[in-house]
Amino acid sequence: MAEHRLLYLSKADVEAVGVTMHEIIDALEVAFREHGEGRVEMPPKPGVHSRPDSFIHAMPAYVPALHSIGIKWVSAYPENPKSGMPYISGLVILNDDETGMPLAVMDCTWITAKRTGAATAVAAKYLARPDSEKVGILGCGVQGRSNLEALRVLFPVKRVMAYDTLSANVERYVDEVSARGGLEVIRAREPREAVAGCDIVVTAGPILLKPHATIQPGWLSDGAFASAVDYDSYWSRAAMREVDRFCTDDIPQLEFHRELGYFQDIPHIYASVGELVAGKKPGRQSARERTMTCNLGLAMDDMATAPIVYRRAVERGIGTWLAL
Repeated sequence: MAEHRLLYLSKADVEAVGVTMHEIIDALEVAFREHGEGRVEMPPKPGVHSRPDSFIHAMPAYVPALHSIGIKWVSAYPENPKSGMPYISGLVILNDDETGMPLAVMDCTWITAKRTGAATAVAAKYLARPDSEKVGILGCGVQGRSNLEALRVLFPVKRVMAYDTLSANVERYVDEVSARGGLEVIRAREPREAVAGCDIVVTAGPILLKPHATIQPGWLSDGAFASAVDYDSYWSRAAMREVDRFCTDDIPQLEFHRELGYFQDIPHIYASVGELVAGKKPGRQSARERTMTCNLGLAMDDMATAPIVYRRAVERGIGTWLAL
């Protein structure tokens, strides 16, 4: 029997292969369309929890159109950054969809960051105004960066209002994003400054079982789109009730999390993002609608991204081959 090998890609390897945000957005749009058509196999992610507001999730998915199948084993521990460790860590295992044999094991940190931002951009394509220029970011960590990066691919972003509960995080964010050029980046002294008057709002703080509900009614402007990357942690019940169209990336998974105690008081779910991409339901219908998506983070997002990383790594000779 021939020896089977798999490719191991460290965090540095994954970052070095050179996959672009544009490529990830395109792949995710295919995955969401397949999801909307009912052609993605993706059970709700089970998890284990050893600390308050922490989790380790198993996230399997199969996207036939992308010939992609595998699983992500990912943890989120909000106290880690205090010790110099990442909030998010884990591994992706990519399998061959014909034989089931493992093709690669790769660090998931970069993939999780980029695909989450890309998912916001895909949802925004259908729910935000195409002329959106001003973005509010609440939570100036990894997701505050990747979501802005993805939104800039599809929208003419000119100004960013950045807020974080930790002033040092905001200062680093403003300096870093401003240094890249092309944007006016302003530090929001209060959370309302990163919501009111913004065309797109991204909340990207820690995911909490009990929302702190900072955002109040009247803050989200007419015509704005919001992406709740941190579930409903940032949003008060009354503020969410003002939204005209509330969507999510996967309705069964949201309901699964509701049974775990999250999302106890959210608006009626209008559609999944897949339904919008597949044309099953219309997205934004007027310039004045307030729209929102709660992107839970789906295994299919990882399975849309991992094959691109794997192929590029093989092409460029990056990574370490291991005997299985």
